[in-house]
Amino acid sequence: MNQPLAERMRPRSLDDYIGQLHLVGDDGVVRRMIESAKVSSFILWGPPGVGKTTLARIIANSVKVPFYTLSAVTSGVKEVRDVIDRCKADGLSMFTEGRPILFIDEIHRFNKAQQDSLLGAVESGIVTLIGATTENPSFEVIRPLLSRAQVYTLRPLEENDLRHLLDRAIGGDNVLRSHGVKVEETTALFRFAGGDARKLLNILDLIEQSTPQGETVVINDRIVTDRLQENPAVYDKNGEMHYDIVSAFIKSVRGSDPDAALYWLARMIQGGEDPDFIARRLMILAAEDISLANPNALLLANTTFDVVHKIGFPEARIPLAECAVYLALSPKSNSTYVGLHRAMDLVEKTGDLPVPLHLRNAPTSLMKEMGYGRDYKYAHDYPGNFVVQQFMPDQLGHRTLWEPCDNAAEMRSAALQNERWRQKDNS
Repeated sequence: MNQPLAERMRPRSLDDYIGQLHLVGDDGVVRRMIESAKVSSFILWGPPGVGKTTLARIIANSVKVPFYTLSAVTSGVKEVRDVIDRCKADGLSMFTEGRPILFIDEIHRFNKAQQDSLLGAVESGIVTLIGATTENPSFEVIRPLLSRAQVYTLRPLEENDLRHLLDRAIGGDNVLRSHGVKVEETTALFRFAGGDARKLLNILDLIEQSTPQGETVVINDRIVTDRLQENPAVYDKNGEMHYDIVSAFIKSVRGSDPDAALYWLARMIQGGEDPDFIARRLMILAAEDISLANPNALLLANTTFDVVHKIGFPEARIPLAECAVYLALSPKSNSTYVGLHRAMDLVEKTGDLPVPLHLRNAPTSLMKEMGYGRDYKYAHDYPGNFVVQQFMPDQLGHRTLWEPCDNAAEMRSAALQNERWRQKDNS
């Protein structure tokens, strides 16, 4: 049989689908959509091999509406518009029970113009959009489109899920059954699979194909490791242990180890990683883990992204290395990251408190009569360009949300703030 095991074992219904119980369990939102045949636009975000495309195909098999598929790798604006025109025709048909569904695989690869071409059809209800992406939609999907589609996160499969998948493949695939399979150990198999169902099935496929006809397929740690060393691309065509390596890279930079940062950077480059992806991770690192301890880090990371975007590989590896080492050597701080989360927690607990009157603009005479802007103190009119006044909602008084980390730059800023606001305590 020429079909890969991963394709032979692809689930056709929710009952056969493994993992993602938060979405497809008894109370899962996707299961409720399928059972009601009322599918709203959404984007599936998760690592490779966790069931994004499979879930879209299950929806296609379950709901009685026209279903169209595009790959962002091979499709452009023309293909999108052609499908939308067909969806318009379907929507006018008396035989159609609901809105047509358009599934776009790897939607993060669409540029802004291509995503814009979808917007009108989604907004007007001509089509229901289902997108699949391995990249954070916040960075890769335009905001107007993102606001019209829920984002559902898919997680790497857990060990119990992988074991269930292994048992099903051994018991349900004709090729494996005809060979006979003996499972002695699963540690290496599950480690190399890394929560990726396709990876696990590809490894099984490889071992079955390398086992002489008539012999039992044996699964143990030695055999799995040996076969994968001989065929390193089989189990991860997008870069060995993609997400593990990205995680190690980020943690090495955060942990101020430039040597490890360069090592993991080299692994990503050798694995064919998208240079823009690496540059984006460096920008996030600079903002989250270095921040005010060295504000130049974010400037360099942003410049690196610009340079990498302009020159591409192979030359882009040099500015990426420069930025990675610079960030690793920089002093670290997560004070703004922590402060923002404190502020968001406070907003969630206290709701939409009104802006104090003295901080509001007063563009009309009526607003001025109502006290908008009254008693506001313009900081530049006071010594040192500072004057004590209330900036948070009156119900909160003043809350400390930002606290400095132990580095020279933030300690200097904190000392200045303490000196300024001491006036309030003495007033």
